[in-house]
Amino acid sequence: MFENIVVGADSSRTASDAVSYAIDLAKMSGGTLHIVTAFHKGAGVNVDIPGEVHQSVSPVDMADSLVADLGSRARAVGVQVRTHAASGDPAERICDVAQKVGADVVVVGNKGLQRRVLGSVPAAVARHAPCAVLIVRTT
Repeated sequence: MFENIVVGADSSRTASDAVSYAIDLAKMSGGTLHIVTAFHKGAGVNVDIPGEVHQSVSPVDMADSLVADLGSRARAVGVQVRTHAASGDPAERICDVAQKVGADVVVVGNKGLQRRVLGSVPAAVARHAPCAVLIVRTT
């Protein structure tokens, strides 16, 4: 059915819901799940570490940690996963990965759905994806 499924993710609850849906879809179809996150290069984020030690965490580290965590969730239920963390516009990076891997479907959450208008990322993905787009109702 679906050999390559791409899902866009960030650290929001709605993205987590979309990833859960994509994991279920990949498990049912036996396809490979590609989890994509995008970040903007720039200053790191200060994070409080136990013991009053402060550390600066780069956007790259945060993105890598996010996709590693989400990938672990998928692997735990037997889904084959590839993770992709890249700098740039989220919708563009999702569509780039979908094109590169020959995706059958892209899964995104409807975050930002207000007054019947999609949020900017799912709307842009729906317009530019090289394959079908499944928009999961997450709000």
